[in-house]
Amino acid sequence: MTQSTGDATGLDPEDRKIITLARSARARNGVPEGAAVRDETGRTYVAGTVELASLKLSALRTAVAMAVASGATSLEAAAVVTAESGASDEDRAAVRDLGGPGTPVLVAGPDGTLTATVTAG
Repeated sequence: MTQSTGDATGLDPEDRKIITLARSARARNGVPEGAAVRDETGRTYVAGTVELASLKLSALRTAVAMAVASGATSLEAAAVVTAESGASDEDRAAVRDLGGPGTPVLVAGPDGTLTATVTAG
C-alpha cells in the first residue's frame, strides 16, 4: 500500500469528481461515509453506508457492489469521504478484487479535503 497526503487541487478533474460525488452521498443521506468508484468506461457509482439490522456495508464496498451489479469489469479509481483516518483493509480488498492492487483509493475528510491516497494493494 502506498500513501500520500495533500489537497484535491492537484487532482485530475475526474478524481475530484468522485470525491465530490462521495461527499454529496454522505451529506444527502446523513451517513458516516460516502463513496464513489469509476469503472473502466468512466461510469461512476455512488453509495453511502448501509446500516440495516440484517445488512451492514461500508460506503466503498456498496459502491463496488453497485459497479459489479451494473456490469463493470474493472475500476480506474475509488474515493471515500469519511471522518476516519483511512480506508479499511476490507474496503481496499473490495476495490482490489475489481480493480487490481494498483487501483488508487482517494480518502477525503467530510469537507472534501483529500487526506490520503492509497492503493488497493
